[in-house]
Amino acid sequence: MARKSNAETAANPGRLKQIALTYKMTRKADPKVGLIVAGVGIVTFGVVLGIGFLIGYPVYLGILGFLVAFLAMAIVFGRRAEAAAFGQMEGQPGAAAAVLDNVGRGWTTTPAIAMSRQQDIVHRAVGKAGVVLVAEGNPNRVKSLLAAEKKKMKRVMPEIPVHDIIVGTGEGEVPLKKVRTTLLKLPRVLAGPQITEVNDKLRAMGDLMSNMPIPKGPLPGRGARGGQRPPRG
Repeated sequence: MARKSNAETAANPGRLKQIALTYKMTRKADPKVGLIVAGVGIVTFGVVLGIGFLIGYPVYLGILGFLVAFLAMAIVFGRRAEAAAFGQMEGQPGAAAAVLDNVGRGWTTTPAIAMSRQQDIVHRAVGKAGVVLVAEGNPNRVKSLLAAEKKKMKRVMPEIPVHDIIVGTGEGEVPLKKVRTTLLKLPRVLAGPQITEVNDKLRAMGDLMSNMPIPKGPLPGRGARGGQRPPRG
């Protein structure tokens, strides 16, 4: 019991510090977050306490109002902190990879499986919906990367569904803050063993490409100079 109490005591400062850090980061993007959260708490507590006076139980409803107000403040703060975080990540290379890492259990993500010189990136997620390719960058340029990766997936695993998502705010694109919900809404067609098999195939394919030997020196059939053949003997 003593060990458990000590562990909880040590964890509380860390949690409070994390909440304070989250609040500071949120306030930079949303300066009114403190006033809004406090206003929600005060109004919620006042409404519940007012109901308590009307029905003759101000003490009980006061305690309940405090708990409800705290819950409402936590919900509002969480949503505004999430919106502020997405606003800060919006448009930055690799933002979609950070979202994919927090999709949840059952999903395996591989960031930057394809990339262009202009920092157009394609990430991959594997789950019960199959393979999902998530692209971020210029919509016109990134479509060619998506098409190439989708063709590769279909060639290796033709029976597995492959979905593609382009992150953005244009027509046919998915905003960064909705990437997670979009993945979770996809139809579930694979079981656990099938997901493992898909990941094994993709891992083997990645190892094969990374371990492929690259010939050194002049190209076969050519000497040190462009069009000359190597001397015989």
